[in-house]
Amino acid sequence: MTAHSQESEQLLHLVFGGELERLDGATFRDIDDLDIVGIFPNFASAEKAWRRKAQQTVDNAHMRYFIVHLHRFLSPQQHD
Repeated sequence: MTAHSQESEQLLHLVFGGELERLDGATFRDIDDLDIVGIFPNFASAEKAWRRKAQQTVDNAHMRYFIVHLHRFLSPQQHD
């Protein structure tokens, strides 16, 4: 497999979270306190990390984690 074909198969995803100001919004209480879980090479691994962090914080209703499809920003014409 060439470096180019490996690169085209990467669908990078960012997992991050933090405490929200309100349950019905997506505004964080403290941007400086965001939890950057990491960048993952595919949705499956990002979802696994997201589930793990969401489960760890289940007792805090204001804590939310998100998956951002970074590959859509890097290559807007590419779809997954």
